[in-house]
This record gives sequence, C-alpha cells and structure tokens, in this order.
Amino acid sequence: QIRLVESGGGLVQAGGSLSLSCVASENSLSTAATAWFRQAGGQGREFVAGMNRPGSSTDYSDSVKGRFAISRDSTKNILFLQLNDLKPEDTAVYFCAARFGFLKDIYYKTNDYPYWGQGTQVTVSS
Repeated sequence: QIRLVESGGGLVQAGGSLSLSCVASENSLSTAATAWFRQAGGQGREFVAGMNRPGSSTDYSDSVKGRFAISRDSTKNILFLQLNDLKPEDTAVYFCAARFGFLKDIYYKTNDYPYWGQGTQVTVSS
C-alpha cells in the first residue's frame, strides 16, 4: 500500500515562498496522476494543482495560477508544490494525492484520488 508524506509547511509572511514535498513509498509517482489540494478552516478540500501520469500536463486553480508550480522528481519519487508570492488566503492544510493507472488525464476531484498524505499546514501572515 502506498504511503504519502507531506512536509515543508510552516509560517510565512505574505509575499514569501514555500516548497512542499510529498514523498511516496511502495509505488512510483511516475505511474500516477498526482495533485495538491488544500483545506482552509471551515471550508472543504479544494483542488490546487494537478499533474497527469506522464507529467506532460499540469493545471492549476485560478486562485494560484502564476504563483504555484507542481513538479515531480521521478528519481527520488517526490512530488513538489512550489508556493510563491503567498497570500493570507493561501493559509490551509495542504494535501498531496495520487491516483494510479494508465490514463493520461488530470483529475480535479477529491473522490478521484484514493491515496492521500496526512497534510502539512501552511500559514501566511499579513
């Protein structure tokens, strides 16, 4: 069974940057569609960034487009999310997710992903 472990969250001033990591075990992320979601206090879990299985396509929510970047280190089996120009509204618990298969789609819904990390807290102060 795959295990996903996020790290890299913390307290950052507005305008700052963070790099989140999601380390996968047992299975290669290169065989999975992957994504980052976030959940702010009192809100549901929302899509932030996604990558298809071969890594040839990425997509982002409108709120983070141009500021965040999803990437993958296939050798180390780590999924990254680079968060730049952080805003207070980015404050949330960030989760990585994986969906293993053969298709080359990006998936946007929480129910599309059977595997999740435990989450890492990102707090952006103003």
